[in-house]
Amino acid sequence: MNPIPSPEIPPLRGERILRDPAQNKDAAFTAAERRQLGLEGLLPPAVLTLAQQVELELEHFHQKTDPLEQYIGLMALLDRNEVLFYRLLIENLDRLAPIIYTPTVGQACQRFSHIFRRPRGLFLCPADRGQMAARLGQLRHRDIRLIVVTDNERILGLGDQGAGGMGISIGKLVLYSAGAGIHPRLTLPISLDVGTDNAALLEDPLYCGYRARRLRGPEYDAFVEEFVQAVKHVFPRALLQWEDFKKANAFRLLDRYAARLPSFNDDIQGTAAVALAGIFTGLRLTGKTLREQRFLMAGAGAAGVGIGRLVRTAMLEAGLTEAEIRPRQIFLDSGGLVWEGRADLEDHKRAAALRKDELALLGLSTPPPAALAEIVRAVRPTILIGTTGHPGDFTPAVLRAMADHCERPLIFPMSNPTSKTECTPAEALQHTDGRALVATGSPFDPVVFNGRKYVIGQCNNAFVFPGVGLGALIAEASRVTDSMFLAAAQALADFTVQHPAGENCLYPSLQQLRAVSRLIALKVAQTARHEALGRNLEDAALQAAIDQFFWHPDYPPAS
Repeated sequence: MNPIPSPEIPPLRGERILRDPAQNKDAAFTAAERRQLGLEGLLPPAVLTLAQQVELELEHFHQKTDPLEQYIGLMALLDRNEVLFYRLLIENLDRLAPIIYTPTVGQACQRFSHIFRRPRGLFLCPADRGQMAARLGQLRHRDIRLIVVTDNERILGLGDQGAGGMGISIGKLVLYSAGAGIHPRLTLPISLDVGTDNAALLEDPLYCGYRARRLRGPEYDAFVEEFVQAVKHVFPRALLQWEDFKKANAFRLLDRYAARLPSFNDDIQGTAAVALAGIFTGLRLTGKTLREQRFLMAGAGAAGVGIGRLVRTAMLEAGLTEAEIRPRQIFLDSGGLVWEGRADLEDHKRAAALRKDELALLGLSTPPPAALAEIVRAVRPTILIGTTGHPGDFTPAVLRAMADHCERPLIFPMSNPTSKTECTPAEALQHTDGRALVATGSPFDPVVFNGRKYVIGQCNNAFVFPGVGLGALIAEASRVTDSMFLAAAQALADFTVQHPAGENCLYPSLQQLRAVSRLIALKVAQTARHEALGRNLEDAALQAAIDQFFWHPDYPPAS
């Protein structure tokens, strides 16, 4: 891969440079730069270092107590001074990531029209049909390598947020730049604003999105098809991440386009990889093997089924057969246990549906019980994963049932934002007598139980997708495969064992994200090479390419 391209922005002077976030340094312009660039008199006379500016911005941040106001302040900084924003974020990732991304970004998406300040990225709506390539072509950066696109229909656990879903695309790309060193100039957030079925948004006179009901069926498919063709034409080197599409579209679009352009769905594949990494780490801590585990997936949407698919890949690699794997993966959704006798199963659930003979093998009746606690007692899972988006689904009875048959159960209430989690870490520890290994989708403070402090690992996709994206770009991969996500999960587990955030914690600190991403990127690029989907470079050359490409925010000297 070529190194980061030279800026395509013409040199600016005077007030104009202070209005350009890519070139602005605020008070860090030196006296010589101020003379050269016509800035004398336009700034206070003191010259600050970047480190001093970071200290000042932290002061600004801590003066705000409301997370949404903190988010607004940070995004205003991004709009004003790009280098300062990213330096601040990188040096304080563990503190600021929950503001820039989940859980606070969910509130920002809900309030998007009312906190909108400065446009960022590209909004494509039905009025742009027939003109999408032209819309992409009007952007001033011509070498976009990474696109995060959403149609806004399933934002976190909050549902349809219309144009507000753009906050997710922006937040993901911020984490790519901060966590994996991908230069912001190479990235593009996109909202496919095909309308909204959220009545509250349509009734809001200040809603800034496309005011119509959602496109569905052939019209929707044609819209997405034109978008993909436009991306391939205008940005042929771009990697595309599908983000927060509702489950039926998520699986369908991933299957349709995975071979047509390098792309992946983070809700399906990224979530799976980060969950599997926590499982690998937990098994190392308990001394158990993957072959011994039985999984109960509470939630059979994009995340739950995605986790099941990657766990199946890992089990096959561990030597189990398909017949052995199927009864080791039990799925539940809002209609109860997922089995072949149900007439309401969606297409993406059919492969995971248990057969009658498998129900009998598990000791379940036909039809099987619907209550989660009853199923836990019957099938005796060792790993319980929640992606339901329903707070409180992991009741005390469910948690006690897990502990009754398993000495060290792995319990992952993964739904986010925090208000949607299936149980809190404190509840999981309390009702398992402190024996559970717990990871959550949203950040939680450490828990003190029976005088012992438990650091709660966050099963955060940010540990995986930045490194996968970087590795795919370095490899110039023609496809992004499940094997690459399996390699990412194994790499994250390896890193966590060496650098846990706390004793028995299943993930590292987010402050380690750049180191995690470098390791994952190398493993993904190696996998692309082994699968003949990427550049045939030796490991040393791949590592050198990563080092050369990796961006660290610093002020350039004035030209």
